[in-house]
Amino acid sequence: MNATTMPVPAQSALVILIPEVESLVKAFRDHYDPSAAAGVPAHVTLLYPFKPPYELTAEVLATLRDLFSQQPGFTVTFQDFQEFPDVLYLAPSPAEPFRQLTELLANRYPETPPYGGAFTEIIPHLTLAQAGAAQPLDEIAAKFREVASTSLPIQAQVDMVSLLDNTSGQWRLRAQFALGRAQPSG
Repeated sequence: MNATTMPVPAQSALVILIPEVESLVKAFRDHYDPSAAAGVPAHVTLLYPFKPPYELTAEVLATLRDLFSQQPGFTVTFQDFQEFPDVLYLAPSPAEPFRQLTELLANRYPETPPYGGAFTEIIPHLTLAQAGAAQPLDEIAAKFREVASTSLPIQAQVDMVSLLDNTSGQWRLRAQFALGRAQPSG
C-alpha cells in the first residue's frame, strides 16, 4: 500500500455549528470547501482533530458536558470575510469566546492540540472556500463579495458545541453539549 491508498483513520472534531449563515455560504462551500462535501455544515472549529472516535467514551462525553455547561453562551456577528493563504473565511466578532473555548479544550486535552499543532495562533474562522489551481482566491473572494453584499452582517446565538466524527466516511453529528447561560452584557 502506498500513501495514496492508505486508509485515513477516523477522526472527531468539536465545532460550533452556525446554521444562520448556511443559506449564504452553502453554494460557495459546496463548490470550494471539501469539508462541505464530506458532510460538515457551516461551522467554527474549536478543536480538530480531537480524539479518535473509539476513544469517545461515556467518561469523555460527561467531561465535555460538564466543561461546556460552565461556559457562557454568546452572540456572534459575521460581517467581514478575510483570507489565510489559500482560504477565504468569515471572521466572527467577537472572536475571543471561540478562542477561549479552544484554549480551554487544549488545556484539558493537551494530547490533541488545535489543528494538530500546525499553527501557533488560534484564529477563529468559518471557512468559505479553499483555493485550488482552477480558481485563484481573489476571484472567489470577488464572487462572494458580490453575493454577500446584501446579506451581511449575520448574527448568531452560540449556545451549543457539537461533536462530529467521520467513522462512516462522512462527517456526522455524534453529540451536542449545551453552553451555560449567557452572561449579561454591560
